[in-house]
Amino acid sequence: MNSSFNDLLAEAEAAPVDGWDFSWLAGRATEQRPSWGYQRLLGERLSAASAALDVQTGGGEVLAGAGAANFPRTMVATEGWPPNAAKATALLHPLGAVLVTVPEDAPLPFADGAFDLVTSRQPAVVHWAEIARVLAPGGSYVAQHVGGRTNVELSAFFLGPFEVGDTREHEVEAARARAAGLEVVQLRNERLRLEFFDVGAVVWFLRKVIWTVPDFSVQRYRERLRELHELIEREGVFVSTMSRTLIEARRPATSHPTPDA
Repeated sequence: MNSSFNDLLAEAEAAPVDGWDFSWLAGRATEQRPSWGYQRLLGERLSAASAALDVQTGGGEVLAGAGAANFPRTMVATEGWPPNAAKATALLHPLGAVLVTVPEDAPLPFADGAFDLVTSRQPAVVHWAEIARVLAPGGSYVAQHVGGRTNVELSAFFLGPFEVGDTREHEVEAARARAAGLEVVQLRNERLRLEFFDVGAVVWFLRKVIWTVPDFSVQRYRERLRELHELIEREGVFVSTMSRTLIEARRPATSHPTPDA
């Protein structure tokens, strides 16, 4: 790219990062997608449900993309970040879905057994006990989670070597689902390639996916960003590795969820 280092930083800092739409990165970064095709799978599961809840829906883009024709009679979504909640409301209400503003670390404000399907794409926090509680007996949680060691290369470039926890490892999440009284019926994990073609793409990504480098700002990491810019100019790309987990967990038809899981 012919843009200067300073121009790339300024452009990326000025670009909006609300919602969960990554189209700003078109031509500047590429992301390998999981083989299961979550949005298509989401549409299929919604079409077979009678009451569904999409947790931490972001700007509502993924849920809307699954197709309003697939929405069940009762379609509810939650989101906690006010800019995303406003965006999701504007997008989802005309499609017949209700948006409820719920902080991601708060209990779900719904009755026990209210939904036969709960879904989520890359939730920041997974409350297994709450998911189990709001699922009807025989109902399912179907979600795509961020897996363990996601973007460790990108994080380490800025933070240096660090200890990676196992919170997001798929087997750990499956164990937590079981502890909440759910049966894990499907568990798949794939490691996928993420490529950045200019430093502006990295800046925008880190502003949006804030847990990658939690204290990120252009000012704080300006010299490291310059080094990254020079690396990309020299090699043409910076490569990081994502991890995605598909998990399906079912509430048994005859048992009760574990309240303290």
